[in-house]
Amino acid sequence: MKLIDTLHRWTGGLIGLLLALLGLSGALLVHKNAWTLAPHAGDPRVEDVRQLAETTQRIMADQAGRPQSISYASDDFGLLKLLFENGGGAYADQRGAMVTRWSSQWERPELWLFDFHHHLFSGETGDWVIGIAALCGLFFVFTGLILWWRTRRTFEWRLWPARMSRPAIVRHHRDLGVVVAPLLLLSLVTGAVLVFRPMAALLFGPGAPAQIDRALAPPPPRDAKLGEGLDWGAMVLTAKARFPDAELRSLSLPRKNNGLITLRMRRPQEWLPNGRTTLWFAADSGALVAARDAATLPMAAKGYNLLYPLHAAKVGGLAFRLVMTLSGLAMTLLGTLTVWTFWFRRPVKPARARQMAISA
Repeated sequence: MKLIDTLHRWTGGLIGLLLALLGLSGALLVHKNAWTLAPHAGDPRVEDVRQLAETTQRIMADQAGRPQSISYASDDFGLLKLLFENGGGAYADQRGAMVTRWSSQWERPELWLFDFHHHLFSGETGDWVIGIAALCGLFFVFTGLILWWRTRRTFEWRLWPARMSRPAIVRHHRDLGVVVAPLLLLSLVTGAVLVFRPMAALLFGPGAPAQIDRALAPPPPRDAKLGEGLDWGAMVLTAKARFPDAELRSLSLPRKNNGLITLRMRRPQEWLPNGRTTLWFAADSGALVAARDAATLPMAAKGYNLLYPLHAAKVGGLAFRLVMTLSGLAMTLLGTLTVWTFWFRRPVKPARARQMAISA
């Protein structure tokens, strides 16, 4: 038990602040669409496929200012998001008129906050660090429950420590931790599995990671460069004809020279905000190459697709957003007070205590 206590305290002291920052940024991102300020952000989503096709054609036909991707408006955010190759971007209304532009993500708080929470501004390296932090968080939850069990008879619900002394903070830490443990487990497990896909085996069975990789893999690359004069609107119309009940979510130019234009859609039964219903078009001709219906994915892939909506509170409406906000704020409070007590409110050593008593 002493070893568990030591590991719990030292790991918390070293990584608690990172978990606190991830919790705070996550709590803010849950409500991102509500606080992102831009003209027409509150417009209702346009469902007229002809207008969507015309808007897509107008934006993508401009070769000089063509974006790398378009994210279409959703029910809670009425703007198109355009991302360009140089790292800049823009918001446009649903007729394609630009309402605001940026040359760097640092000009938009919703963008750099997202990059911090998902990548620590470090791309794939940041992903790994966040995944390891999530695993450490899971270690905290389980060892914290073990340590709390010894003192369960002294449990007292407090939102804030009774005093800012180390004993009061430690007691508050344990009692608050056991209350929010289920929420922390949800946040940490989903976050860890999203970073380390092999961990999906723990949730969906031993063969799940390989099954998910196969199910979500794109078609084989094509030796095709982006053609001129493509009918982008026709791609939108083709996608909508193939999946009439699906909502248009994003269109992306070929990545890593794979020769495929990717169009993602979201069917009504999908929780994932951008959906997994996907169509691929040849980059040189715009002809449909392949299509994937999310409803036909294997169960492991469907289960995996539920993790991000749960982690980011993209289902369940305001009630679940508030629940995940509580999870993020609790992680912030626990992590911050852990670091503070570990480094700045460490217990007085017995020898030092005796020396102080003699001096007095």
